[in-house]
Amino acid sequence: MRLLQFLFRASPATLLLVLCLHLGANKAQENTRRIIIQNFEIPTTANRDEEVTAVLQVKTELKECMVAKVYLTSDVPVEGAFNYKYTRCLCDDYPNTYYWDFHTNRTVQIAAVVDIIRELGICPNDAAVTPIKNRFYTIKTLVVA
Repeated sequence: MRLLQFLFRASPATLLLVLCLHLGANKAQENTRRIIIQNFEIPTTANRDEEVTAVLQVKTELKECMVAKVYLTSDVPVEGAFNYKYTRCLCDDYPNTYYWDFHTNRTVQIAAVVDIIRELGICPNDAAVTPIKNRFYTIKTLVVA
């Protein structure tokens, strides 16, 4: 009986070790880096035939660079610079900012889309990663009066 009590009795050092391991595992799960951080800005309202500027800032918390293809899409057709697509290297120390100037006569929902793609010749030395989740978007509505 004494032998069983000895085997099941935990020493203070063992309890401290288990507590530290448990806290360390929780801390490691919370320390995840965000792949893409988007800040999409457009006016909420505009007049007919008024030029509207959409601004999208894209950054990452990953240490590795990525090739990002960035574009706008909408629920109704919009002409002009709205359809421009940009492809650039995105690294954690240098966020990218994109601008689109366009006109519209109707209320429109606009999505700013960032696709992480595999393409050579964009990032230095072609050193870029492609995460499993590779499409990110933000949707805003522009009301035309």
